[in-house]
Amino acid sequence: MGIFQNLIQSVTAYVGDKTLMHAAVSAAANVIVADSEVDEEEVEVALAAMKANPIIEKGYDTLMLEAELFDGIARARTRVGRVDNLSRVAAIADRSIDQRNSVFLIASDAADYEGISEVEHRALNEIATALSVDKDALLRLAHVKPTLAP
Repeated sequence: MGIFQNLIQSVTAYVGDKTLMHAAVSAAANVIVADSEVDEEEVEVALAAMKANPIIEKGYDTLMLEAELFDGIARARTRVGRVDNLSRVAAIADRSIDQRNSVFLIASDAADYEGISEVEHRALNEIATALSVDKDALLRLAHVKPTLAP
């Protein structure tokens, strides 16, 4: 079964897993907008984190991810848009724990650019609930702050 799952994951990566990409973009967007400011550095960290995911990296180029992220950010500026973003995140709730953890960690990387604020923690709580992941455990395990390459 492991070989079959790897094959499916590889094929999905090359075709592009739109649902996974939308979940990652939407989670990152909700965190980026949580403090009412869109910091360029948070956007860059979110893009780098998404490109670190092998499925997203193989299926989408940086320009496409950037366009999708800015669409997600535009949605996140309103309550209805944040709820829409959360529904896109919840769309992968039945996926493997690795994919759900990855989407959460992408959002937490963006939040942790200058330290996770209280409103960002609230956004991460919503994302963790939508994904059925353990926020505190993931933040403890992956506690290193992201850095951008020069």
